[in-house]
Amino acid sequence: MAASRRYLNPEIVARLRGLELRARSVTAGSVSGMHRSAYHGFSVEFAEHRQYVPGDDIRYMDWRIFGRADRLYIKQYEEETNLHCNVLVDASRSMAYPTGGASKYDYAAALAASLAYVLIGQQDSAGLVTFDSEARESLPPGSGKTQLANFVSILEQTEPEHGTDVKILFHRLAEELRRRSMVILISDLLADVNDVVSGIEHICYAGHELIVLHVMDDHEWNFPLVENVMFEGLENDIRLLVDPQSLRRSYLNAVQRFVTRVEGVCLKHHADYVPINTRDPLDAVLCGYLARRSGRTGGARRR
Repeated sequence: MAASRRYLNPEIVARLRGLELRARSVTAGSVSGMHRSAYHGFSVEFAEHRQYVPGDDIRYMDWRIFGRADRLYIKQYEEETNLHCNVLVDASRSMAYPTGGASKYDYAAALAASLAYVLIGQQDSAGLVTFDSEARESLPPGSGKTQLANFVSILEQTEPEHGTDVKILFHRLAEELRRRSMVILISDLLADVNDVVSGIEHICYAGHELIVLHVMDDHEWNFPLVENVMFEGLENDIRLLVDPQSLRRSYLNAVQRFVTRVEGVCLKHHADYVPINTRDPLDAVLCGYLARRSGRTGGARRR
């Protein structure tokens, strides 16, 4: 697949046409792009400034700020403040699993790119943050073909290489996303469950509408291993030879307890929780979720 199509497969894009990702409630200062009016110059009310990103219409540049501060800012108007969605993609080292074929990061990046395509296609804004123990790359929410190209380019240039520290990270991201928005978290969530729950709650308490896409490999979901195997830590130097059959039941119970806890906190805060197996076709997962979401009003939903 060509580099430009690595995470935005034309066949998947074709299946996504006509699907929508709507906010369940109108957040302060924003409306769904599918219902907003076109920009009519002086007939709308000025809302705020945001920093210029390549692809923005220079007609809305505030040249007075540029003259004073030598920085480029765009004027946003009330009818231009459509749905803003920030997509948070886990780029920690554990997302590099498995070592052969498509990794969890590849799957997560393709999910993110496909969702950005849907959002921008419905005239809403999509932004991106890749993270591990800290935010690595950030693209402010924007719309248009250039925004989508920049979004995909960041995903393609990112390699999962460092550990994760969600205890600090999720709280920092919740604070830095100043404007209420839809937040889509795509991660394997491999961290202490108390830290994950605390981070989810902080994002929700900040007024964001949260969608958690929990992406793991089939080995992590179902532990189908039979023969003795050497486990190697992706985010540490631990190596452990184990008999998988003796561990399978306790492992699966631990995964179920983790999922139940995370799903419970999502349900409490009217956030979506979607467990995803990288074995499953991405288009089927995404189309199924968007169809289910459009037909219901809220809450976590299990696979």
